[in-house]
Amino acid sequence: MSTTATTTSGEVSSKEWKQIKMSEQEEDLIRRMYKLVGNKWNLIAGRIPGRKAEEIERFWIMRHAHAYSHTRSGK
Repeated sequence: MSTTATTTSGEVSSKEWKQIKMSEQEEDLIRRMYKLVGNKWNLIAGRIPGRKAEEIERFWIMRHAHAYSHTRSGK
């Protein structure tokens, strides 16, 4: 039996994601780029060597989980 939680779409639940480590410089660049371009993860990833768009999006969601939980629950 699998221990990984999945959503109805078959994706792995964010509760199961492993912690993504970013340097302070990467975090700062992600924050600044997000303010400029929003959630265009491919564009942001293009500015950070060795990082994939999915990885940056997961990092952002994990870092800002409280904001996402309020929008999902309708609060």
